[in-house]
Amino acid sequence: MARLIEQPTVIAAAGSKPKRIEEFVGHVNTRTDRLSIAHMQSPSGWEEPGQTPEFDEFTLVLAGMLRVETKTAILEVQAGQAVHAPAGEWVRYSTPGPEGADYISVCVPAFSPDTVHRDS
Repeated sequence: MARLIEQPTVIAAAGSKPKRIEEFVGHVNTRTDRLSIAHMQSPSGWEEPGQTPEFDEFTLVLAGMLRVETKTAILEVQAGQAVHAPAGEWVRYSTPGPEGADYISVCVPAFSPDTVHRDS
């Protein structure tokens, strides 16, 4: 049976500046571990520690630019573009541009603080 998800749950974010995370689907809002879907709003100058997650992360940038660093590349993902960060590979996200970024993140399986494995 179809189920309406009336609103997201706002989740605390890691990183150097406040970033808004609205989880629509995932551990917190819908009690599912199969996948997570979240709307992110990151200010200019935000960056988070590197991580080696146990989940695949697919990110669709709606506005601004999201910088995605890996061990071998730096990708600047612009509005209208998407990026896939595979499970088990080191990655670091930031929004260095003047407008920050507005984006949707989908993690399979769902994002969890226990499986993100952030750098110390």
